[in-house]
Amino acid sequence: MDVEKIAERAKALRAQVHRVVVGQDHVINLMLLSLLAEGHILLEGVPGTAKTLLARTFAAGLSFDFNRIQFTPDLMPGDVIGTNLFNFQTNQFVLTKGAIFTEMLLADEINRSPPKTQAALLQAMQERQVTIDGKTHDLGAAFMVIATQNPIEQEGTYPLPEAQLDRFLFKVRVDYPSRDQEKDMVKLHGHRTTLPSMDDLGVTPVADKAFLVQARKTIGEIRLSEEMVEYLVDLVRATREHPSLLCGASPRSAIMLATAARSLAAVQSREYVIPDDVKKIVSPALSHRVVLSPAAEIEGTTAESVLKQIVEKVPAPR
Repeated sequence: MDVEKIAERAKALRAQVHRVVVGQDHVINLMLLSLLAEGHILLEGVPGTAKTLLARTFAAGLSFDFNRIQFTPDLMPGDVIGTNLFNFQTNQFVLTKGAIFTEMLLADEINRSPPKTQAALLQAMQERQVTIDGKTHDLGAAFMVIATQNPIEQEGTYPLPEAQLDRFLFKVRVDYPSRDQEKDMVKLHGHRTTLPSMDDLGVTPVADKAFLVQARKTIGEIRLSEEMVEYLVDLVRATREHPSLLCGASPRSAIMLATAARSLAAVQSREYVIPDDVKKIVSPALSHRVVLSPAAEIEGTTAESVLKQIVEKVPAPR
């Protein structure tokens, strides 16, 4: 498969999402890159900014199995991954699969559940398999988590632990639409308070698992020069030395950043990575993987502003 075909299918998927969702181009692009790079994505925003709708519509544009879990304070790990129940008729334990057994999982309002339930996703997100009573079950190569969360300052939320955040390729904030976009939203959906099915809205799948397998194989062959490798590593290592950061990005983030940069090159019909590919995704790929120092927090410094300083300081290859 050539990169032109990947770019063409990516454009078609964006068009399907825009049948329902107005604006949010940046978020949609990052969701697409997550899919191609075998990653997961965390959408953060206040209620009513179409986070869940984005995830549902994105999944509807793909021929994948889709499940949704509404995370609540009383949700248990077994509700997510499943459990073995004893069948008195056969005198055997039978696996009752949880909603995680799917290809695309919407973890809705993930930070409304306590850490022990959030942790049920750790193995699945890293290894694409889960272990129940000592037996490992495969989830498939297409498995992807799209999680949504309200800002942690909202009442009744639990901040995601660093180990959980590090499993997400991107964390992106879903902001309020512009005035013109909000007008278009009212024109498109202002005649109803609940949305009909995706079929009724005209959303049709434009990609399947066969395409995804071939696309990922092509992306793995996108050229990443030695100079680009050094640039990626230098950016990540610079986060561990910046005085405003208590904890820098993990080695895993460098690997994920490289794969995401290759994916971005592919959707732009390029067979090689350039510095601008990396610069465009540094903030959503690393902002949730760094921890600000107490002094920086008091001063109102943000992770995004620190990463911007690092990008400006680390020399990019010509």
